[in-house]
Amino acid sequence: MEQALHAAARPRAWPGLVRAMLATVEVTAATLLFADLVIVVVSVLSRYLFDASMVWSDDAARALLLAVSFLGASAALARGENAGVTFFVDRLSRRHRLRIDALVDVAILVVAGALAWHSWQLVEDTSGQTVGAGIPQEIFFAPLCLAAATMIVFAADRLLQHPFARVLGGTAVAAGIAAVFWVWGTYAPGSMPAMPWLMGVAFLVSLVAGTPIAFVLALTTLVFIWAGDLLPGEIFAQQMARGIDNFVLLAVPFFILVGYLMEANGMSVRLIALLQRGVGRMRGGLDVVMVLSMVVFSGISGSKMADVAAVGSVLVPAARKSGQKPGDAVALLAASAVMAETIPPCVNLIILGFVANLSIGGLFMAGLVPSALMALALVGLVILLGSRTTAPVVLGPETGSTKGMWTSGIAAFGLIAMIFGGYRSGFATATEISAFAVVYAILVGTLAFRETSWRGLGRVLRHAATRSGMVLFIVATAQSLAYVLTLQQIPHAIAELLVSISSAHGPWLFLLLSIAVLIVMGSVLEGAAALIIFGPLLMPVARQLGIEPLHYGVVLVIGMGIGLFAPPLGLGLYGSCLIGGVRLEETVWPIMKYLGLLLACLVLIALVPEITMALPHLAGY
Repeated sequence: MEQALHAAARPRAWPGLVRAMLATVEVTAATLLFADLVIVVVSVLSRYLFDASMVWSDDAARALLLAVSFLGASAALARGENAGVTFFVDRLSRRHRLRIDALVDVAILVVAGALAWHSWQLVEDTSGQTVGAGIPQEIFFAPLCLAAATMIVFAADRLLQHPFARVLGGTAVAAGIAAVFWVWGTYAPGSMPAMPWLMGVAFLVSLVAGTPIAFVLALTTLVFIWAGDLLPGEIFAQQMARGIDNFVLLAVPFFILVGYLMEANGMSVRLIALLQRGVGRMRGGLDVVMVLSMVVFSGISGSKMADVAAVGSVLVPAARKSGQKPGDAVALLAASAVMAETIPPCVNLIILGFVANLSIGGLFMAGLVPSALMALALVGLVILLGSRTTAPVVLGPETGSTKGMWTSGIAAFGLIAMIFGGYRSGFATATEISAFAVVYAILVGTLAFRETSWRGLGRVLRHAATRSGMVLFIVATAQSLAYVLTLQQIPHAIAELLVSISSAHGPWLFLLLSIAVLIVMGSVLEGAAALIIFGPLLMPVARQLGIEPLHYGVVLVIGMGIGLFAPPLGLGLYGSCLIGGVRLEETVWPIMKYLGLLLACLVLIALVPEITMALPHLAGY
């Protein structure tokens, strides 16, 4: 779905071994994801139809989620799909860029090796322990150890793609840095900078160098563990596992899988064709279709990059055919993804609900009106600035017949109704409903469109496992960093600072400062990481100031989304440019007008809580 943002260009060093290992990792992760799906569905049916609870199912589902997440992350590393900020290194000469790439690959190998060693220590420490259902504790941590071992192979493969001199140079620089700090800490520990400064330098340097975000977070945590000498290394692996060891997060791979299934069974392109037919030749028609398509897809797949890929792969080529500048189309595509950040079942809403202990159903309801407001604003702007289409743009023969388009529309809105109705009726939790959404998508592809084969399902499962691993690996590393930041009282200090600044002016200033923090950090970090670090930090302060938690959560998610797609650092904008096949520079000026409009909407949403809280109050949240 998404091309690599930081990938090597030359053939692999050990092509046979790497290909075989990658295939094994992907097939294993896909099989475990399917097994997780079966366990959740059977558990719900057993409880609902026969009043017989499978007491072991939650523990088994969580253990499988850990395995899928870390194996998927390993596959993402092998394919070079881990996103990193390349804005700075892209402006260097090719020679300097390649030298920095080699150093980055050394850092990735070091992190993979540390993760493998510390997770092995964790497996040994927990040997003989069991969880509530009698499942051995090692089952939860062994996949982390195994996945880290495969990461070492893939990381070494990345490194060995460089010439030997460059590998030696990168290794020497990394070893030199480690030696300097070891000597410094051993012989003059009192003169060393405070730990937050060391971590900050490690974070900024690795980020600017283009290191994938997950490895930036992991490396920053390891600096604290190695240089601080306060925590055993097992804590690093333990906190990473803890970061995703929660049944709620199982909704992430399931909703991502739904998005891939929609693309595979042809529902995506048929839905877009249906929307285009409905809009007709109105002013700015193709742009209106793009915004509406993001609204529909965000309510189905839950993954922003999956939505961007599904919509952009169809409508950006259509924009080219109609004579529109592709940079303008990609800018609107990215802005529409920001608008869709709070449309259920958004992955970031699920993650925020998990880390901040908020009702996911309540967040889903709270996000609807704000997203509708932003969608209407974008539609109004593109109509005002757009031109009348002289002829409908042909999206291609794959769109099928009118009957097929209407079948897609009915199927898509049936899926949305099932997602909302399922957990409101009490049939299942939001996480469990995501499993039934997968079953629904498989049945639609098989029975309605007859485009889902077993081979195709296997391919979709592999893609979904890799994408899920990439997202959840960031969640895991962000949790480990959040843990060490908490130990240093950094969140407490920031919270006190914000309270002191806002106390004289009321909650409105705190809301505006929060928006600024999330936009900045959302542009530097991947969205999930920013929410995991700052959600638990800022939410208690919001409660203290009398701000509704659901309202504040929606403000955080939208602010993070603006940062994620804001130039020049936003990783989401990089991904949109890759999907649309345009250079970043072509989108900078067009997207500013859209982001400016969305920022104005966000300020309005933040200062008028009724926009967010009307539906949750009606629904009893």
